Amino acid sequence: MAGAAGVFPVHNNKFKIGTAGRTSTETDMVVIKDLETFSPSIDANTEEWTPMDQEGWIRRAVTGKGLTFSFSGKRRYGDPGNDYIGGLLLGTGQEVESKFEWEMPSGAKLTMDCVVNLTTPAGGDSTNIDTLEFEVLSDGLPVFTPAA
Repeated sequence: MAGAAGVFPVHNNKFKIGTAGRTSTETDMVVIKDLETFSPSIDANTEEWTPMDQEGWIRRAVTGKGLTFSFSGKRRYGDPGNDYIGGLLLGTGQEVESKFEWEMPSGAKLTMDCVVNLTTPAGGDSTNIDTLEFEVLSDGLPVFTPAA
């Protein structure tokens, strides 16, 4: 599907996490099963100043950015990607650092070092399937590879 054009269902996005943390290699990158929703968000650091020559109008420059993905799905015990995320329950510091990959339906790919913030490791009504909710936050400059 590399270089594909058109519109695509959201389920054509693929997400991988490095199960060996920051030292993950390509063989450690696994799909996270049973994800239902994702929401990417870009935060910008914006510097503002009001120089006299602009007659009171504000000047602005974006001086930094951060990328956050919020995910929700089901807790699938036995799946390497899902188990890796679920296993970060009490982790801090380097224990929650990893690598992340987003393959878009167009064939473009975004890879980055990341920090994983597990927000909901399980739960729900008694007749529900356990939930899994987490955020993947960029740690440094992501690498974007356009579709072929």
